[in-house]
Amino acid sequence: MSLAEEVSIDLEVMFKALASERRLQILDWLKDPSENFPPQEHGDPDEHGACNQFIVEKLGVSQPAASRHLKVLTDAGLVIATSRKGWTYYRRNEEAIADLTRQIANHL
Repeated sequence: MSLAEEVSIDLEVMFKALASERRLQILDWLKDPSENFPPQEHGDPDEHGACNQFIVEKLGVSQPAASRHLKVLTDAGLVIATSRKGWTYYRRNEEAIADLTRQIANHL
């Protein structure tokens, strides 16, 4: 597979991840987790992101639905999941988001 094909596949996966209003909302909330979510017992919002439980509650969807959205974002590399004391915390992958922005600019 050529580099151009790999970039196209990565862009396709990322665009599919961004093709949901709920996933875009999650990414927006994760820009400032301490502002958008309540205090967390086991993870620092700025270092670890937001607890899965708080994301589920704020989205107003079932646990499986929220988990699916988070998995799509994680699989695309736009979000990083970290396990802490039995909970999963999610934070934005700013490096991947910046890389996506550069790739889009290079293709337009």
